[in-house]
Formats: sequence, C-alpha cells, structure tokens
Amino acid sequence: MKLGARILKTGIAIVLSLFLAELFQMPSPVFAAIAAIFAIQPTIYRSFLSIIEQVQGNAIGAIIAIVFVLVFGNHIFIIGLAAIVVITINLKLKIENTIGLALVTMIAIMETPGDTFIQFALLRFTTIMLGVFSAFIVNLLFLPPRYEKKLYFKLSDITEETTKWIRLTIRHASEHKLLKNDIGRMKETIRSLDHLYLMYKEERNYFKKDTIAKSRKLVIYRQMISTEKRSLDTLRKLHRFENDLQEMPADFQYVVQQQLDCLIHYHEHVMLKFIGKVRPQVVFEEGDIFLNRKELFNLFFSQQKEAKLEDEAILSHTMQIIATIIDYNEQVEHLDKLITSFQTYHKKSNEVTIEK
Repeated sequence: MKLGARILKTGIAIVLSLFLAELFQMPSPVFAAIAAIFAIQPTIYRSFLSIIEQVQGNAIGAIIAIVFVLVFGNHIFIIGLAAIVVITINLKLKIENTIGLALVTMIAIMETPGDTFIQFALLRFTTIMLGVFSAFIVNLLFLPPRYEKKLYFKLSDITEETTKWIRLTIRHASEHKLLKNDIGRMKETIRSLDHLYLMYKEERNYFKKDTIAKSRKLVIYRQMISTEKRSLDTLRKLHRFENDLQEMPADFQYVVQQQLDCLIHYHEHVMLKFIGKVRPQVVFEEGDIFLNRKELFNLFFSQQKEAKLEDEAILSHTMQIIATIIDYNEQVEHLDKLITSFQTYHKKSNEVTIEK
C-alpha cells in the first residue's frame, strides 16, 4: 500500500501541532492535533482559504460558547442549542466547511466553565488555532502537491488504454463483456481527471511569467481531457455498434480501420510531443492519409449505395461511428495546434520534464 502525500502531511501536522502546544505549555494539546486534522487541505491555495474560514468559524464557535455559558450556563441542552446557533451562523456566512471544527471549539470551551472562564476560553481557542496554523505550515513546506504530473500521467495512461481497446475493437478482436466493464471503469477515471484538473488549476504561481504559461497549460490540459472523452466516445460507439459495422462492405470496414489506426497514432504522437519526447518541428507523417470530413462522409454514402442496405438502423449506427471519428479527429487536431503554439511562445516553460 502506497502512502499518499496527504496521509504523510496529516501525520506531520499532528506531530507539529502537539509539539508547539507543549512548547507553549498549552492546556489540552490534543485539541491542537484535532484542529490540524480538520485543517489539512489538498492544495496550498485551499489551505490559505481554509485559514481565513477557520478563523471566522472558530471565532463564532468561541463567542457563542462564551455568551451561552455566561448567560445560560453549560447544561447539556444549552450546549445543544448553542451548536444549532453555530451551525446556522456558519451556513448563513457560507463557511459550512468550518462547522466541524467550530463545534469542537464550542464544546471544548463549554465543557468546564469556572472562575477563570474567559481566560480558559481564550486558551482553548488559541490551542485550536495553533493546530490550524500548524496544518498550514505543513501544507506550505512539506511535500508540495504536483498535480500537473499526476494529471498528465493519468491522462497518458487512460489514453493508452483507450487506444489499445480501439485497435482491438476495430479488428473485432475484443472480448465483449470485458470491454464493457473496462468502459465503465474508464468513465470513472475520466471523472477523476476533472477533479485533478481542478486541483492543478488551484495551484498558484508566484511570478507573472509563470502565471501566463500556467494559463495556457490549463487550456491544453482541458483540451486533453476533452480529446480523451471523444476517444472514449469513439470506443463506446465501436463497442455498441460493432455488429452493424460488420454488415458494411469489407472495403469500407478496412478504410474505417485505417482511419482509426492513423487517428489514434496521431493522438499518441501529440501526447508525446507535449512532454518533449517528439521534436516540435516533426510533422505527423500519416496526416495526409486521414480523409477530411467531406471525403469520409462521401465514402460512407457511396458504400451505402453500393451495398444497397435497406436496414435504417445499420445505416444510422454506422453514421454515428463516422461522426464520432470525425469529432475525435477535430479534437486531436485542435490539441496539436494548442501544443505547437505553447511550445513556440513558452520554450522554457514548455520543459515539462514530467518523469515518473
């Protein structure tokens, strides 16, 4: 089992919060550790936002706790009522992410009121905020996330798997049930790509030139995801309408196979080009083999007349396959143009050097 960065950072944040709480001789350092657990975030930017929200949320929890104890006491029903008030205020302020820790702060303050209640409450609040700041320090300094690397390799892996299945399916060599299960799993993978893209988007750059390059990279990665979605759509159509395609003339099937082989090779070429494994000036050699939109449609219609197929379902399903191939090709071409433009204007930033 591989330990993720967030797991390690959570452990480090707990250690740091307990160490600082003991160093400053805070009472009940365990609350600092609990706060650190709540405050760990997947990105530095989210961690920064979390501190702002946690200060507000915990301040609300502390103030409500102090007011309720001074006015009503700390009966269990009063604690429950105070919790409702804290939750309501946090929801109104749209900082619902802080509700959990705000309630911990409130209960920690209300549990044992005494003669020095105000001082006790401030110490508890400070202890919890110490845990929040400990988590921020860990997020900032330890194991900074590398979402670009994760995003690219996940895209590369799913692209490789999709193109492999397309090659097999167009040759009618795939196992139907196994492919169906894999298509479902690949759909989930693509959904996770959207989440990784969001995490990468939230990473902040400290220099303007890096920000400009990052903005263009975001466009490229968004197009990579769109292209992979079209690739998976093509595979789904081939899988669903495989029998219909087999009813078409053999010459037509061969041309479709040739077009797809060329297209997925082009897709792989573009992905490698992005990370510098293909020289920018190298032109995709098989580009002239791929028929343009009009030629591919004309081929379909000519084959339709030649075969004299009367089954509308077969023609409709085959047309869907052709349309999906054309859409897929347009997405790959657009991705190629974006990468070429990026490599032209951001040569240094283009040195992605993403290595496993």
